[in-house]
Amino acid sequence: MKIWRGDPEVWGPSPDAGSAIAVGVFDGVHRGHQAVLADVEVRASELGLDRIALTFDVHPLSVVAPSRAPKLLTTVEQRIEVFESLGIDIVGVLPFEMVRSSSPEAFVSKVLVGACNAALVVVGADFRYGRYRAGDVFTLGKAGLGYGFEVEDVDLLEEGVGPISSTNIRRLVSEGDVSAAGELLGRPFQIRGEVIEGDRRGRNIGFPTANLTPDPGLVIPAHGVFAASVATLLGLHDAVVNIGTRPTFGGEVTVVEAHLLDFDADIYGEVISVMLIDRIRDEIKFDGVDQLVAQIHADVEAATMIIAESV
Repeated sequence: MKIWRGDPEVWGPSPDAGSAIAVGVFDGVHRGHQAVLADVEVRASELGLDRIALTFDVHPLSVVAPSRAPKLLTTVEQRIEVFESLGIDIVGVLPFEMVRSSSPEAFVSKVLVGACNAALVVVGADFRYGRYRAGDVFTLGKAGLGYGFEVEDVDLLEEGVGPISSTNIRRLVSEGDVSAAGELLGRPFQIRGEVIEGDRRGRNIGFPTANLTPDPGLVIPAHGVFAASVATLLGLHDAVVNIGTRPTFGGEVTVVEAHLLDFDADIYGEVISVMLIDRIRDEIKFDGVDQLVAQIHADVEAATMIIAESV
């Protein structure tokens, strides 16, 4: 898979046979996004086109209305990884400031036509682009008639009580309902970070933990204890994860602590991925270490059952 970044005028070369393009923020690359990308895959295969996903280097609201900008579900790099797993040929990471300051006509001519050689463009029904958000699906369709590319607009995928959306998934994660969030994402919600030196309290009580500092730009689940699967360089490992401030020890800063079951390797400095499967309980302040240890034993049993049932 190719990755294009920066000014689209220096991307390339553009696909000779043309491309089928999906454009959007794609935060989370959830099942709704995946349905759009699957449609692009089908149409690209029918027409012999390259498959391109265009995303942005930042969330648009972080530029146009910072006070309303959401915490994100995924970094750009995580999005790229999911795109690759879905068979996308090229990912273009657009500088949002550039897109925002361009006229709708310039966006079409420089990005969709010039950089990507568009034959098909798929966007959400509420897609807007260009300076003052002046471009929409209607103007994009008119541009397509002039340049010779087709435009498809798609509605959000519905399931249960409503549409599958990044906003809804963020809410579920922030409430701690990682199981429901994972259903909408199509995979477990993931926290990724470097394993840092902690205070070694976990090791001292028989439950060593890999400690991560959460990315401040990403959504963090409500404090609590979770069953999880953790990916390290040595493979996948079942785990119990605590997210919170460790109130029993008077902590104040939110940390992610993963106790990997039946695992005792040194992974300090390694970047690991913590995939949260389900929430076990709230974070609790215990009266002493003995109570905490007894509860962790119970958490390990609960996590083992949850993980076994999720396979």
